Amino acid sequence: MEVRVRDAGDVDKLRALTRKERDAEQRDRLLVVLHAIAGKETLWIAEGLGRSRAFVQRWVYAYRDGGIEALKDKPCGGSKPKLQRDQEAKLKARIDAGPTAKDKVCTLRGKDVQRIIREEFNVDLSLNAAYRTLHRMGYS
Repeated sequence: MEVRVRDAGDVDKLRALTRKERDAEQRDRLLVVLHAIAGKETLWIAEGLGRSRAFVQRWVYAYRDGGIEALKDKPCGGSKPKLQRDQEAKLKARIDAGPTAKDKVCTLRGKDVQRIIREEFNVDLSLNAAYRTLHRMGYS
């Protein structure tokens, strides 16, 4: 796989970002591109980082097509969220307001949020998808 530096200074930026990055997946994205720019083969990079060949190719092509900024967003994978952004904002306000008497609980848990999404937004989500939605909205 052959990839060229898109902008002057990208290698230095990638190295600096790699050193300060705390998220392992994001750090691997940056390392993938650095190794590819250095001329390393796809399989060598994949084995060295413990990632798949597809992971390496996905992020090298993302850099090739969009530069360093493209490494922050996932270029593919996953389905679109079922809740729209405005619905997420309303859900966030609902969660931040806390449980109501109708909820019959003192603390909202994943199952409660799943039920709220189904009843108030008419969207069926699995429990796992409800947790992913909460995580995307900044809840832990």
